[in-house]
Amino acid sequence: MSNEVEMEKGVPTDQKEHRNFIENIIAEDLKSGKHDGWVITRFPPEPNGYLHLGHTKSICLNFGLARDNVKTRCHLRFDDTNPLKESTEYVNAIKEDIKWLGFDWGENLHFSSDYFDTLYGFAVELIEKGLAYVDSQSPEEIAENRGTFEAPGKNSPFRERSVEENLKMFTEMKEGKYKDGEHVLRAKIDMAHGNMCMRDPILYRIRHVEHHRTGDQWKIYPMYDFTHGLSDSIENITHSLCTLEFQDNRPLYDWFVENVSSPSTPRQIEFAKLNLDYTLMSKRKLLQLVEGGHVEGWDDPRMATISGVRRRGYPAKAIRKFNEMIGVGKQESVIELSILEERVRDELNQTTKRCMGVIDPIKVTITNWEEDHEIDAPFHPKDESFGSRKVKFGKELYIERSDFMEDPPSPKKWFRLGPNRSVRLRYAYVITCDEYVKDDEGNVVELKCRYHKDSFGGVTPEGMKKVKGIIHWVNAEDAKNVEVRLYDRLFKHENPSACKDFLSELNPESLKIVEAKVEPFLADAKPNDQFQFERMGYFTADSKLSSQGKPVFNRTVTLKDNWQKKK
Repeated sequence: MSNEVEMEKGVPTDQKEHRNFIENIIAEDLKSGKHDGWVITRFPPEPNGYLHLGHTKSICLNFGLARDNVKTRCHLRFDDTNPLKESTEYVNAIKEDIKWLGFDWGENLHFSSDYFDTLYGFAVELIEKGLAYVDSQSPEEIAENRGTFEAPGKNSPFRERSVEENLKMFTEMKEGKYKDGEHVLRAKIDMAHGNMCMRDPILYRIRHVEHHRTGDQWKIYPMYDFTHGLSDSIENITHSLCTLEFQDNRPLYDWFVENVSSPSTPRQIEFAKLNLDYTLMSKRKLLQLVEGGHVEGWDDPRMATISGVRRRGYPAKAIRKFNEMIGVGKQESVIELSILEERVRDELNQTTKRCMGVIDPIKVTITNWEEDHEIDAPFHPKDESFGSRKVKFGKELYIERSDFMEDPPSPKKWFRLGPNRSVRLRYAYVITCDEYVKDDEGNVVELKCRYHKDSFGGVTPEGMKKVKGIIHWVNAEDAKNVEVRLYDRLFKHENPSACKDFLSELNPESLKIVEAKVEPFLADAKPNDQFQFERMGYFTADSKLSSQGKPVFNRTVTLKDNWQKKK
């Protein structure tokens, strides 16, 4: 650590008001001079899938601590010990997600596979100390003899092999002389231990599989529990922050570090993970959705993956603010997805241009129209720096079908259009509906309205009561047709993970594809451009489906929390 360059950071943790118990622990360590004043954290994903929203809490916590202190760094380390499920694709996707969230590991990029030689040496050291042995039981026998929470396990018949025999067999395992599953290396701890993790856990298994980084160099691979803590020690991690599910593993984490010649002693600290309703936080189940064709891929905008919400249009800043708001504690809880969506709205409200788009159009003909002209409309009602655009107003318009009712309720309850009812068009005039036309199936296909020339600029026409309703519209002559994707919750059940068959809880209404009519300038939108379609929500030009002159818009989030209303 003495060779590290000290970076200028924010206010050190020991000099500020602490947001959570982990910062309190670090503040005490800094005050006492522990670790020579260093705070070294790490984010250690397994490259066996794409990251989901649950990971953002750990990312923001670990990299955030690195920003808050002076002598600090945060490592990105891939715990890549299972070549059956890992790939370079996942490595690259994880890197992209972290950078998009606003964090950078600098030169501190590591892989547990970098330490395979060192870890092998640690395993040999345990064998030489009589603390590890080669077990030749079958996987089924090992599981059966492990015992239960109520009953102790049984010692393996191979537990007392000599150090020499264990060393010989472990070497032969490394050389590839045995088949997969024929032997494993186990720690010799206590088969009657009250903590199941301590009942002679497996350290190494045989796998004749090519690794995404080391190729076919290795025929044995270390287990995650053995690798994780020792990799922390090798990297001089001071505070190993993980979720509560690893709390029972902490004694094993410490046992490995204490019983080999590890270079440092990290401290494992557990915190409650992020749980969101109506979502899955399991890479295994997310993979099922992908491989089963239930979604378009890991980055499907309905998925709770970081790449999915990025494509949908969630701003990284909104996710960071959300994690800061919910805080870090030890109490498990489920956060409503609507709270995250509210942070998304807050951010997009400040950063997006306004425009008008009609999702479900119905035609309006202005019967007393005289001539076309242009209206100057601001891109943002509260921020002049966004500028404005010209909106053409002609004889034929489109409005939202839901803004008209044949038999509307009292004017005190219904402020939009109906027969002999008036409404104001956004940025334009008051119109009154005099007549409507139906097709052969009885559907209203056209409204015939007259406009009040003296109502422009918010003026109430002479002899008319003040019009309360304001609706959006587009000019029919130059409106552009674009594909719009309306997204909803992927699952109908609040907790799909708890369902016996989570796939049966998929929401068939999670995606609706419609053709909308929008202002002409939106046809030139580039991938990832974002807008507020007034009264309809926030929309993002899809990064994969959009092409030159043909954007596809994803509804990122509605203007209001419609889901709670539906519930």
